[in-house]
Amino acid sequence: MKYVYLVRHAKSSWADPDLKDHDRPLNSRGRNDAPRMAARLKKSGVKIDGILTSSAKRTRQTAQYFAEVYGLGKDRILKEKKLYHAGPKTIERCIQQLPDDWTTVLVFGHNPGYTEAANALKNDDYIGNVPTCGIVGSKADGKKWSKWKLADAKRTVFYTPKDDK
Repeated sequence: MKYVYLVRHAKSSWADPDLKDHDRPLNSRGRNDAPRMAARLKKSGVKIDGILTSSAKRTRQTAQYFAEVYGLGKDRILKEKKLYHAGPKTIERCIQQLPDDWTTVLVFGHNPGYTEAANALKNDDYIGNVPTCGIVGSKADGKKWSKWKLADAKRTVFYTPKDDK
């Protein structure tokens, strides 16, 4: 079994209008929500083997909060530029490159691709929007990431920061 948790980056700052989108950091709400949502996921019993994150600053910062809560070292955090504003097919291809000895991963990225990917999973209900720091969990049979597909994975959880207050 392989488990993927798609995590949309936490709320980012628009304070500097001259900053490139890729370089925008988290704002105070984002810095509050990320560790809180990481603790919620950990408290639910999820154990993770690694993290795959977009190269954008806000996703890397969000991923770092989760890594700290889980006690993961830098060797368990992979950065992938292709995840920056990726659509479902690119997200799927990035996941297919993960090390097979990892069973459970957190994959950090952006909308609209994350909402589209969440709805590509097997499920009975439509998600209109994965909000910032929202988490969509899934599971799929298999031992090799190279065979993993969104359409074969079943959505198991959908957590949002507003649900956690």
